[in-house]
Amino acid sequence: MGLTEVVSGLSDNPYFGAGFGLFGLGAVTAMARKGSQVGMIMFRRHCMTTVEVTCKDKSYNWLLQWITSRGARRTQHLSVDTSFVESDSGKITTKYDFQPSVGIHLMNYQNVWIRVERTREQRMMDPWETIQLTTLGNHKALFASMLEEAREMVMAEHRGKTVMYTVLGTEWRQFGLPRQRRPIESVVLDANVSRDLVQDVREFLDSSDWYRQRGIPYRRGYLLHGPPGCGKSSFISALAGELEFSIAVLNLSDRSMSDDRLNYRLADAPTNSIILLEDIDAAFVNRETNPQLEAAYQGLNRVTFSGLLNAIDGVTSSEGRVIFMTTNYLDRLDPALIRPGRVDLKQYIGHCSESQLLEMFDRFYPDAKAGQAAEFAHSVASENVDVSAAQVQGYFMFFKNDPNLALSNAWRLTRSTQ
Repeated sequence: MGLTEVVSGLSDNPYFGAGFGLFGLGAVTAMARKGSQVGMIMFRRHCMTTVEVTCKDKSYNWLLQWITSRGARRTQHLSVDTSFVESDSGKITTKYDFQPSVGIHLMNYQNVWIRVERTREQRMMDPWETIQLTTLGNHKALFASMLEEAREMVMAEHRGKTVMYTVLGTEWRQFGLPRQRRPIESVVLDANVSRDLVQDVREFLDSSDWYRQRGIPYRRGYLLHGPPGCGKSSFISALAGELEFSIAVLNLSDRSMSDDRLNYRLADAPTNSIILLEDIDAAFVNRETNPQLEAAYQGLNRVTFSGLLNAIDGVTSSEGRVIFMTTNYLDRLDPALIRPGRVDLKQYIGHCSESQLLEMFDRFYPDAKAGQAAEFAHSVASENVDVSAAQVQGYFMFFKNDPNLALSNAWRLTRSTQ
């Protein structure tokens, strides 16, 4: 019997024509579709391995960099990530990193083919991204090896460098390219200031058990204050390199920053990082001495003063945290902000002393004749003029390779500050 005869017979059947046949076909079709869906689910569950990594996970950026350089490096569907860095000297460095774009890519890792799907959707203010890795068979160990290799690759790139982080939207993001670590000896501070600060931070990092045994919150705050250009920010950068830490910069003037967001950002700051609040006096004023100025500042920031205090040492504040604040004007800070528990150590970093001038000359001109450094330091210090480390360094730049000219023209340095 042919297909035409079957169709003709069905059309002549009174039950089929009454709708029972159409209902039956629909039921069979629905069951077949449902069966195929269940079968696909069972196949994926037992015969496939899928790993999803979201942009909130620490390993997301590691995996994306690894896929770019080693995994799907031959893909022709790319998106660009541009890094733009301007150094203090004005030199601009631009780097273009191409990454697999949103969509599906295929790659081979350890002789196993892996389907890579990168997706992006808009949620609230920031895009939400995921990377989904799928392969046939049970390959949990394969993906664990891949993530570890991605971590090691990124860590190798950052080894010997200091990574800067800033808050972008609702999360910490790396800012610019990793910088070469600055030797702690390159920042010349007065007397034993540098040594004492480094020793204090190291002692804190090694004393977690001591804090917990005594029920003391395990966190420490530092305030560096003094005139501009004297080495506050430079020391923090060098300290991060000495400790092999990163620096997480918080901008309290950011209009997208609120009390809740500040609390979350302090809680999920990158591990092994120094949290830096620069020019804290520019964000809040002393309520006792400047009540009118405080009223003028209200509304400019979404972060309130009480919100900042609670984020630093409130009941929800995180532990194991090192915070550095800097200011040029100590008298403008509210006493509640710099009380013990929020600021545990205050350190003044001022204009260059004679010993600083001598050490800076020696470091800048290691081949200078004996006695020239002392003569230069005494010549500048005898003028009783305040000079900052930045001014001295800028002066030395005019005579990069000639200590004799730097010594004979020392009067120019003191005259330029008057």
